[in-house]
Amino acid sequence: MTNANEAERILQARARALARRPRRASTEGAMLELLEFRLASERYAVESRLVQEVHPLRDLTPLPCTPSFVLGIVNVRGRILPVLDLKKFFDLPERGLTDLHRIILVRGNDLELGLLADVIVGVRSVEADSLQPSLPTLTGIRADFLKGVGDERLVVLDLDRILLDPKIIVHEEVAS
Repeated sequence: MTNANEAERILQARARALARRPRRASTEGAMLELLEFRLASERYAVESRLVQEVHPLRDLTPLPCTPSFVLGIVNVRGRILPVLDLKKFFDLPERGLTDLHRIILVRGNDLELGLLADVIVGVRSVEADSLQPSLPTLTGIRADFLKGVGDERLVVLDLDRILLDPKIIVHEEVAS
């Protein structure tokens, strides 16, 4: 009988442990994995959790009747995706397209799209607490979509907020 009592005691202890409310995850010491890229000689990054892949800019098809920051569409393995030019979205200087440009394919808020990057720098991890709220030089639309600024003036964009912005949804209906 001691075996049955011991087993019951162990099961009750496990049940109590599983029934406890989970502790809230602290942001202290939390790390953010970021994909760093360049736009108009400035360093930007987005959280890699929303990045699906990075793809070379090829076969871009321009779309008429879209805002200037919608560069066009690309076909990536059978998926037709819009490509946004963050330089136009953030009103940064442009230099024209080259073979070096990359498309960062992102997914979030039930959207899948590409973000044009001049150059992909790489992936890095930073402490979430190390990001400063803003820089005085960042104004207007860039400040609205800022998650924070890291070391060496790395601007971390809040991709969740960008994907929720109604301006990126082109919804033009044709009158019948």
